[in-house]
Amino acid sequence: MADQTLSCRDCGTTFTFTQGEQDFFAQKGFTNTPSRCPDCRTANRGSSAGRSGRDRQMTDVTCSSCGKATQVPFVPSGDRPVYCSDCFSQQRPNSGGGSYGRDRAGSGRY
Repeated sequence: MADQTLSCRDCGTTFTFTQGEQDFFAQKGFTNTPSRCPDCRTANRGSSAGRSGRDRQMTDVTCSSCGKATQVPFVPSGDRPVYCSDCFSQQRPNSGGGSYGRDRAGSGRY
């Protein structure tokens, strides 16, 4: 594989899709070549972080466990506890795959 010279679909500048990048894409199973230059890719990632380019709305809350003031990226409905990031990480079981404490057969035994 040789380096490829591509044209950015956003800004129209040319950029090089190196052999190393091509190998990386192939290793990850990507079949399409990049259509944006690195600068436009970075800018596009930044704008998509908050759903269609909008900034994420944060809500001030009090942690249900420790009482610390914190912010969450949603509006709590009030029917479930809301935790700060420290208490949230302590609440989550370390089941390693989303089984939430169940064995592979799903019997619920620990």
